[in-house]
Amino acid sequence: MKVEWILSIQTYHKDPQQIDLLRKSQFSVGDAVDRIRQASLHTMFTHSPLSHLDTSSPAVSILTPLLRQRVNVTVIEARQLVGLNMDPVVCVEIGDEKKYTSMKESTNCPYYNEYFVFDFHVPPDVMFDKILKVSVIHSKNLLRSGTLVGSFKLDVGTVYTQPEHQFFHKWATLCDPDDITAGCKGYVKCDIAVVAKGDTIKTPHKANETDEDDIESNLLLPEDVPAERQWARFYVKIYRAEGLPKMNTSIMANVKKAFIGENKDLVDPYVQVQFAGQKGKTSIQKSSYEPIWNEQVVFTEQFPPLCRRMKVQIRDSDKVNDVAIGTHFIDLRKIANDGDKGFLPTLGPAWVNMYGSTRSYTLMDEYQDLNEGLGEGVSFRARLLISLTVEILDTSSPEVMSSTEVQVEGIPNISDNATGKVEEFFLFGCFLEATMIDRKIGDKPINFEVTIGNYGSELDTPTKPKTKKKKGGDGDDEESELIHGSSDEEVDDGGDMTSVSTTPPMKPVITDRNYFHLPYFERKPCIYIKSWWQDQRRRLYNANIIDRIADKLEEGLNDVQEIIKTEKAYPERRLRGVLEELSNGCSTFVTLGNTDQNQAGKTKLDRERLKLCMQEVPQHSVPDIYIWMISNSKRIAYARVPSKDILFSSVEEETGKDCGKVQTIFFKLPGKKSFGPAGWTVQAKTELYLWLGLNRQRKDYLNGLPNGFEENKAVKGPGIQSSPPISLMYTMKQIFQLRVHMYQARSLFAADSTGLSDPFARVFFSTHSQVTEVLNETLCPTWDQLLVFDNVELYGEAGELRDDPPIIVIEIYDQDTVGKADFMGRTFAKPITKMSDEHYGPPRFPPQLEYYQIYRGNCTAGEMLAAFELLQIGPAGKADLPPIDGPSDFDRGPILPVPIGIRPVLSKYRIEVLFWGLRDLKRVNLAQVDRPRVDIECAGKGVQSALIQNYKKNPNFSTLVKWFEVDLPENELLHPPLNIRVVDCRAFGRYTLVGSHAVTSLRKFIYRPSDKSVNNWSAMEEVVINTEPEPAVKKIETVVKLDSASDAVVKVDMPDDEKGGKGKKKRKKGEEVEEEELDESMLDWWSKYFASIETMKEIIKAQEAEAEEKEDFESGDGKCSDDADVEQNAADEDRLIGKFKGSMCIYKVPVSDDVSREMGFDSNMGMFQNIPHNDPINVLVRVYVVRATELHPADINGKADPYIAIKLGKTEIKDKENYISKQLNPVFGKSFDIEATLPMDSTLTVSIYDWDLVGTDDLIGETKIDLENRYYSKHRATCGLSASYAIHGYNVWRDPMKPTQILAKLCKDGKMDSPQYGPGGRVKVANRVYTGPTEIEDENGLKKQTDEHLALAVLNHWEDIPRIGCKLVPEHVETRPLLNPDKPGMEQGRIELWVDMFPKDMPAPGPALDISPRKPKKFELRVIVWNTDEVVLEDDDIFTGEKSSDIFVRGWLKGQQEDKQDTDVHYHSLTGEGNFNWRFIYPFDYLQAEEKIVISKKESMFSWDETEYKIPARLNLQVWDADHFSADDFLGAIELDLNRFPRGAKTAKQCSIDMVTNEQDMPMVNLFKQRRIKGWWPFVARDENDELEITGKVEAELHLMTGEEAEKSPVGEGRNEPEPLEKPNRPDTTFLWFLSPLKAIRHLVCNQYRWLVIKIVLALMLLAIVALFLYSMPGYMAKKLLGV
Repeated sequence: MKVEWILSIQTYHKDPQQIDLLRKSQFSVGDAVDRIRQASLHTMFTHSPLSHLDTSSPAVSILTPLLRQRVNVTVIEARQLVGLNMDPVVCVEIGDEKKYTSMKESTNCPYYNEYFVFDFHVPPDVMFDKILKVSVIHSKNLLRSGTLVGSFKLDVGTVYTQPEHQFFHKWATLCDPDDITAGCKGYVKCDIAVVAKGDTIKTPHKANETDEDDIESNLLLPEDVPAERQWARFYVKIYRAEGLPKMNTSIMANVKKAFIGENKDLVDPYVQVQFAGQKGKTSIQKSSYEPIWNEQVVFTEQFPPLCRRMKVQIRDSDKVNDVAIGTHFIDLRKIANDGDKGFLPTLGPAWVNMYGSTRSYTLMDEYQDLNEGLGEGVSFRARLLISLTVEILDTSSPEVMSSTEVQVEGIPNISDNATGKVEEFFLFGCFLEATMIDRKIGDKPINFEVTIGNYGSELDTPTKPKTKKKKGGDGDDEESELIHGSSDEEVDDGGDMTSVSTTPPMKPVITDRNYFHLPYFERKPCIYIKSWWQDQRRRLYNANIIDRIADKLEEGLNDVQEIIKTEKAYPERRLRGVLEELSNGCSTFVTLGNTDQNQAGKTKLDRERLKLCMQEVPQHSVPDIYIWMISNSKRIAYARVPSKDILFSSVEEETGKDCGKVQTIFFKLPGKKSFGPAGWTVQAKTELYLWLGLNRQRKDYLNGLPNGFEENKAVKGPGIQSSPPISLMYTMKQIFQLRVHMYQARSLFAADSTGLSDPFARVFFSTHSQVTEVLNETLCPTWDQLLVFDNVELYGEAGELRDDPPIIVIEIYDQDTVGKADFMGRTFAKPITKMSDEHYGPPRFPPQLEYYQIYRGNCTAGEMLAAFELLQIGPAGKADLPPIDGPSDFDRGPILPVPIGIRPVLSKYRIEVLFWGLRDLKRVNLAQVDRPRVDIECAGKGVQSALIQNYKKNPNFSTLVKWFEVDLPENELLHPPLNIRVVDCRAFGRYTLVGSHAVTSLRKFIYRPSDKSVNNWSAMEEVVINTEPEPAVKKIETVVKLDSASDAVVKVDMPDDEKGGKGKKKRKKGEEVEEEELDESMLDWWSKYFASIETMKEIIKAQEAEAEEKEDFESGDGKCSDDADVEQNAADEDRLIGKFKGSMCIYKVPVSDDVSREMGFDSNMGMFQNIPHNDPINVLVRVYVVRATELHPADINGKADPYIAIKLGKTEIKDKENYISKQLNPVFGKSFDIEATLPMDSTLTVSIYDWDLVGTDDLIGETKIDLENRYYSKHRATCGLSASYAIHGYNVWRDPMKPTQILAKLCKDGKMDSPQYGPGGRVKVANRVYTGPTEIEDENGLKKQTDEHLALAVLNHWEDIPRIGCKLVPEHVETRPLLNPDKPGMEQGRIELWVDMFPKDMPAPGPALDISPRKPKKFELRVIVWNTDEVVLEDDDIFTGEKSSDIFVRGWLKGQQEDKQDTDVHYHSLTGEGNFNWRFIYPFDYLQAEEKIVISKKESMFSWDETEYKIPARLNLQVWDADHFSADDFLGAIELDLNRFPRGAKTAKQCSIDMVTNEQDMPMVNLFKQRRIKGWWPFVARDENDELEITGKVEAELHLMTGEEAEKSPVGEGRNEPEPLEKPNRPDTTFLWFLSPLKAIRHLVCNQYRWLVIKIVLALMLLAIVALFLYSMPGYMAKKLLGV
């Protein structure tokens, strides 16, 4: 077996996190219980990755490392965009960074498939709070910003909480932020992924196209968020603030105050609320420390919102620069619930406490980041009275304001008792011990200050409410003096007292060279503070009850786990008891939680959270307690204690876990000061007793202290009974002896340049300190030393000390000959205590050695094996103590060894080491490594490899196997690590360390004899295995399935009984069978590739592991473990210095004779029999590069021009001429042949570079493959095995060795009989018989007899062969991440490739497979627009007012908008009917396998070359109304996917809108198969209500021809030759009046106004007759009368 180790130079990086040392020690509450505590937290949002953070305090520490993170966004397409004839652009915005897609013209469903990358280098919470916004903009260009169609937003944290941290192929719903009543404005399909350093991007299994087109079921929303989100108003009411620090940021104000003497408040506070990318501010309250706003900030946002947190910040207004006073985050998931009995987000009215920098004002506040919410606050800043309510809006109501702009409104004042009755609280503390004070602080007097809120602070005036109604807080005019320990206490008649919040200053005493301690001894200083707060203890009580339930559950589950682990009886009984305890605890919680139902200030959230047993306290009450260590009036370090942990209750379950108990508290440096090594040092360790409760409950506040003390009070007199003590005088003390059994440590950091350390341990207990001896040059020191601490005085009763002894701190240092010892790590322990009256014996004594995790900062820094016992010295003195027995070690002088009962039992082991070679060694001290050597060390013994004489010429070792013997514990868990060092032997006998590595676990290398019965269980049996014959290729039926987002998938369906076949080239799975059979000549390598692309995603990881990582050199009988890869994750890439290839075998000596007899070949090789030689070998390496995906953009335009570069040894190939322009998903389809010599040329580097016209080309990413591992792998990774054997065609056998030859060689190497081929297609290997076909077709179709199928069937099932079987690497394509050394840990894309290797001493391989990308095929689409009908009428006739339209039809293929074609105009259509007989002709290039049109065009006039685009084949047809003096009017459109569109209706009447809205129910057509179709299709557009309506119908004929067919039978566009179409028979009305005025008049007269003209003529005739009658009648009458 061969294993590869990474060697790393052991240098330290200043880690920017400082852990809470104690909680990282054995007192920590594990992550599992954090999860248990969260178990009942049902919320409407997905759980945050940082849900364990307490967001009641500022979010995430500034000390959180700045993580390198990336957000990848792929905008695929948009659908159903609202608007007419749009030119949409998609804008993706994260924070202040915006990126745009290209513009798509005249479409409501544009296709983009554009990829964007956003890089960030910020703390995680800052990253997760950033808002990601996707917007669609209409008609954006350089001169105008365009019109917003709609937008969608969510925070990055929501994406991160999704499976694999991504949304894949999901549809974002667009809404108009200016009009919430408008509904959905369209959908954008996109992929969004958040990638942090070290993450791997996993592409989910792709759904088929129809599933992804179902928009409603694939919305871009977390699973638990409903598809229909309603609009809601979020009302954040800001009432008032208290306790603002006395600060001012205006320099001029200070000058003014100094010169003019104005003594007014100089803080101008306002509140700023940020939510979902919007910001609202209250008014500014000038010069006020207790501002009252009574305002509400109103946000309008969809509910549930996709933004997790709301940020509330008090800021100080300043003319120069506003600064934050304090910040609070409201996590909406913790104040809402989406269950059956859920509730909308609600909070308060309640006070929230804000923490931040120290309250002392300085001009440049070094802790200002803490006030911004970027770190754990080191001081109380202020408290703010707020409430939050949510109201769901009815958008149909006319009163609803449609805009989402933030509103700020006034609200009524809140009543004084709304937040609860003000009570007087009493805080008592006693410092029992102050040790481990960092000596850097100096020896000036040190004191401690305790504050709760502003009470107890030296900088602020603590206050007491004047009346019962007044709010507790600051700002009372009555000042009360702070009394130090030596001052007199003032007691008035009411028994009131003045608080004592600081201990008396005391000069520290030296403990050792690193630490001081304060000499408290029997006099323990006390503090006590009275404060006034609203009585909201119930919230804290409920949290404490849940804490207790969680702690009990954790303890119980640990017990159950231990019982199972140690195989004790009846673990289920203990588990049942644990669950009963859980049930009882919950019942108690419900009972106790309902006790204060009518308490003043109880909010809706209090009631709702009680129902759900929620543990967090989003509504604060009493602020946390801060303890500051002050030296010479300078604040040095602090500790923070949550008030709930020390809160007293008369009910035990409600009491805080640390109330009335002595707790160990470590002090830490504030803010950025705790970065790096400064933060590793303990500033101070205190044993502190704290009690917090109501003043009226304080009669028992001293009960938890260790007994045996007298109170020392500040005053004498009548108030003495009620007055707390200022110090305690202990009269009772116990004497102990502490025995520290320091056995060994392992995996320590290398602190010296030699790659080793000179470690020693320093043990602290109380005020005592001792050190172990220094062991030189080891990372695994075995001190084997007993440290005895005599006469340790501990104060208190014996019983209390037995149950809860003080903590022991152990620090590991590296001894330097010059200068101070270097800190290497720290750990904690509690001793097992024995009182003088107890027996020293099992089960507790003697103590067992245990491993303790060593921490350095927040990083693990090794483990320590030790035991600790604390023994009471009784009245008889030390004579009663158990004797310290064990061999006296005269060589070590007075050093005592660990006693025999405690030290592990040792046995002699032999460690055999296989030295293979060294690889990739970097320069050391600017010089190349030339003559390296490997040193192996374990438990003080070791062995050296042979010297490599010339690393460049041959990096392998000449002597393969060496061994050494060492004493190791029989218990494998106690085995020390094995250290590997590489040194370079230089001139004049100098040795330079190259690098080192520690193998932490030796278990995998321990030799375990194989069981003979297992090996021979079936020696006499025959197992017959049937392998079905491969079906002939002609039976393969393919169907091309469109995947609009990326590459299409060709599914190849096989007979049902073939679908389960293993390693069948992954083309066995499919769902649909089409009618057409594909000819074998149609199939090529890409057919196989696309057929396997779906299943490849699922099994690619396993194949990569088999192809590369399995590099075992196994001995003859499998005596060494198969776990080969010990290549650990190096902490940082820059620490990686090279690789050592080798292995180990560990076994007890003497070894049994059976082993040597059984192996019996070469005693020099020990257990490593049958290892091949490591001499140089010449090989031909053939690299096939298929494609790259999701490359990181390298150019300003968000694209890249990638090409391949390959480097192996001194050979470098750069395929620069064949770069692919502006492509992030390039298809290369290339193979490269390189000759190489192993091991010198063992690392193959495949790089992708970005071509640049000017300057050097940029590296996008690279992947490295160790060819030597593959070459020697027992899994035969040189050339993958095909699933079938063929001698011609696309699936031709690639390996120069045929399957029969490979099988014969494997049998020979495994010392097995040769395969026996029998009649009837049978072959026998070992005891397995395989059956299969024996015929094969040659190129001429003639069948031959062959055994190759049978041999290949055995090889594909080689893992079933007994003893020597293992999985052989199948034919495959590897998907490998591309990495860039400048961006460590971040994937820069992926590359798909595979590598074949052929030894030069074997027959030469055939020509490389042709995997060049398929060339698109030329097609021509001929569209004849015959007629339209029922087109909406847009125009009004000038003379008649009649509705009409001047109709024409426009068409184009998607992506070829510049090739738009229009019919002629059918003027003056009065019925919506149009007659055209017009032909469109669209030539295009098409990739059938991917179902994409390929377009090559320049992006802009400035582009250097053409860019290739692949887009779906979609035909767009639009109907327009032509206007001569204004823009044409868009009437409707239809888009037909040529691969899948509804069959046209036979008549216009049968054509309906269902053909668009209910596509799934319609018969569908694939034009690439049917080739010609004629019918009616509807034109649709959106009406005023945003609903689709039919706006016309078109009769069209679609005819698809190949390029060759089109050339043979050409046709003309429109009605032109050749094959002209007839002119349409249009009605006479289809003309323009100003072109033919006489025709127009005739039409008007004859057609439009015929009856009107007749009526007018008749009326005129009648009128003429009447006029003539009237005119002539008088004459006639005269004639008649006169008788003329």
